[in-house]
Amino acid sequence: MQSNNKPTKLIHEKSPYLLQHAYNPVNWYPWGEEAFKKAKQENKPIFLSIGYSTCHWCHVMAHESFEDKEVAALLNEYYISIKVDREERPDVDSVYMKVCQMMTGHGGWPLTIFMTPDQIPFYAGTYFPKESKYGMPGIMDALSQLHEKYLKDSDHIEEVTESVTNALNRTITAKSEKRLTQETTNTAYQQLGKSFDFTHGGFSGAPKFPAPQNLLYLLTYYHFTGKTAALKMVESTLQSMAAGGIHDHIGFGFARYSTDEKWLVPHFEKMLYDNALLLIAYTECYQVTKNPFYKQVSEQIITFVEREMTSNDGTFYSAIDADSEGVEGKYYVWDHEEIFDVLGEGLGELYSSIYDITPNGNFEGKNIPNLIERTLESAALENNLSVDELQEKLEKARLKLLEAREKRVYPHVDDKILTSWNGMMIAALAKAGKVFGENKYLQMAEKAMSFIDEKLYHEGRLMARYRDGETKYKAYIDDYAFLLWGYIELYDAAFSVKYLNKARNLADQMIELFWDEKDGGFYFSGRDSVALISKDKEVYDGAIPSGNSVASVMLVRLGYLTGVSAYPDKTEEMYYTFFDKINRQASASPFFVQSLLLTDNSTKEVVIIGSENDPERQKLQWRLQGELLPNVTVLATESPNTFSGIVPFASEYKQINGQTTVYVCENFSCQRPTTDIEAALKMILTENIGEVER
Repeated sequence: MQSNNKPTKLIHEKSPYLLQHAYNPVNWYPWGEEAFKKAKQENKPIFLSIGYSTCHWCHVMAHESFEDKEVAALLNEYYISIKVDREERPDVDSVYMKVCQMMTGHGGWPLTIFMTPDQIPFYAGTYFPKESKYGMPGIMDALSQLHEKYLKDSDHIEEVTESVTNALNRTITAKSEKRLTQETTNTAYQQLGKSFDFTHGGFSGAPKFPAPQNLLYLLTYYHFTGKTAALKMVESTLQSMAAGGIHDHIGFGFARYSTDEKWLVPHFEKMLYDNALLLIAYTECYQVTKNPFYKQVSEQIITFVEREMTSNDGTFYSAIDADSEGVEGKYYVWDHEEIFDVLGEGLGELYSSIYDITPNGNFEGKNIPNLIERTLESAALENNLSVDELQEKLEKARLKLLEAREKRVYPHVDDKILTSWNGMMIAALAKAGKVFGENKYLQMAEKAMSFIDEKLYHEGRLMARYRDGETKYKAYIDDYAFLLWGYIELYDAAFSVKYLNKARNLADQMIELFWDEKDGGFYFSGRDSVALISKDKEVYDGAIPSGNSVASVMLVRLGYLTGVSAYPDKTEEMYYTFFDKINRQASASPFFVQSLLLTDNSTKEVVIIGSENDPERQKLQWRLQGELLPNVTVLATESPNTFSGIVPFASEYKQINGQTTVYVCENFSCQRPTTDIEAALKMILTENIGEVER
């Protein structure tokens, strides 16, 4: 996107998105005091543009407008222009996206804000074409008219900005006297059921997003209630997505969303967070069903992430663009003849018949491989093959097509390392390593976490982004909550007490920096961050679970692991803080509602003391790690002394006769310790435990 020989001030930034605009003819500034000061000195409004480097419509608006000299001339004369990478500054994006939604009823990226030098918006929108068309205002008209309005109708601007300020103040969450209850969990389930697509899976019409947090909630809800409809919604969605074009059948991994209700045509960009959350969903569904299909998809996601989204340092890139050579999806789609050129006649015919490859195509004359109308079982019968024989042929075809595809121009990769999204992928890999008994996955998670521990802290304070040797931006609540998730899953997988210790330190700092002492809940930014026009405190889940949602669940889990009640006490307070919002639409925050299932149902705490190499301990751990047991907390150690100062209640437990010893407690009542592993499993896996003799 280079259309100006002289770089703007964005040239000194590390953000791939800001660098994409560094040579625009628009005189861009990064977010900061220099721009605000200049706007005040020159009495100019601010033109704020927020996007991210793999955003298709951000590219379109950049090409149409920000590379255009006519648009640039208006911006440079009438405005101070600021570019923000929403992935680096989610705090800025969150506030102004909320304003856009209040003003227009919708939001999205690119996000376009016209605001005063005091950062108060007076007009908002998303994508603007250069000229007005299709009933949409053009950026040329908007720039001229709004500048004139700003200069000549100050009363109107003042009225609008005052209205915006008041509206933002009304969004600040005040604590209710009422508490969320177990009924809220049923309401969330019923609301998800009403929005469920029983034909194609998922929870809306087009465009259709994966929404893994809905699936994770339903799996937990199924565990506690046994309602099979919850599990059926999960399986239908996971199977339909895996069959659809949103799933990359050649290189694996999932795209951000589907433009249709059948999951056929993806918006081709691939985000780290979607693949992390879907990896967790497929892994947990395998735990519940033991269906090897879910394990296969899980392993495919990891194969994709390792190949295309993992840095040399072992951390994970943010996203892969939808576009290559300026065309959305060009890297991923196929001509009918191309399949035969690569595979030959026989294999080409087989692949095309199964994966919906036709001369006319299924997407703008091209083909997106998919299995929406076919199953491998039926295809095997038609071709007089066993399923294994068919899969062997299709795998041979896939590898040939992948090799051919890799010769194409690869899409742009946003290679910045975000603490929050890496925390999610660490959690996902640790869980997959635990469930599938694959040490490689655990090692991937540990390597990424080691990098974050080493590079993403500055003077003891967690930071949000690392790129090209630079660590920047004080971490937000999402960073803390998702990284806490990573530490807890690492402990569950490796039983290394260092992860529990790190989790406690991180949780303590999170509470110190973000907790609202008056009304409860966590603010988006820490008390040591530069203030914006509004203090945001979000509980609703978007493309990813909110920071408050994840924090609520992880504090409960950390409390059960350590026996420190101060952690779940914070979640308890949040049941009052967010009562009004969750009560209004429980299914809008399914991850948060998971915490109610954990706190308001019976739970069990298990402590295992024995040698890591003892087959009895290994058998017990393997059985427990293979099941989805959200109500069971497991601690394991060779010596209780390792728990000293971290897990106080377990540090005095004793081993019996040098054998692996198991302590099981339920609802604050502990059974006698046992060395009988089968008896221990019976206590842990049955609904209500009675005393079991050694």
